[in-house]
Amino acid sequence: MNLSTVHQGVHKRRQKKRVGRGPGSGHGKTASRGSKGQYTSAGAKKPTFTFEGGQMPLFRRIPKRGFSHETWDKKFHVVNVGDVDKAFKDGDIVDADALKKVGLAKGPADGVRILGNGEVTKKLVIKAHHFSKSAAEKISAKGGSTEVIAPPKKPVRNKMKPRKEKA
Repeated sequence: MNLSTVHQGVHKRRQKKRVGRGPGSGHGKTASRGSKGQYTSAGAKKPTFTFEGGQMPLFRRIPKRGFSHETWDKKFHVVNVGDVDKAFKDGDIVDADALKKVGLAKGPADGVRILGNGEVTKKLVIKAHHFSKSAAEKISAKGGSTEVIAPPKKPVRNKMKPRKEKA
């Protein structure tokens, strides 16, 4: 490697191409955009990846049916009481992190729901976002306790201040 050729071809201070500044600049009149067509105007939308050359796009051609609440739906890890009983020892505190370590709750979710399938043989302290009635009864029957994790508070909507009456 020759140090005299390291910076050859590198132009750090290259000047910006100034278009539309008259015929003397070489980029005047049409500002290097050509005379007619889609790309000559400044507000032209360049085709996106969905553009199909003027043909009706696929998304608009296919029928749309049904309704999805996927955008605001909450996903919960559903865990049965019997599985919790097998995975933990007597007197353990069971929460979302503990369930993930054991492998009963995999992947991202908004919370944990405990259902009543299976039998409880140990005294456990379980913290979850929801308990079915049968699960809560089975846990409390063996001396364990259930703690419901409260959901986040709903944001207070902006309420207009009452207008002052003119005297």
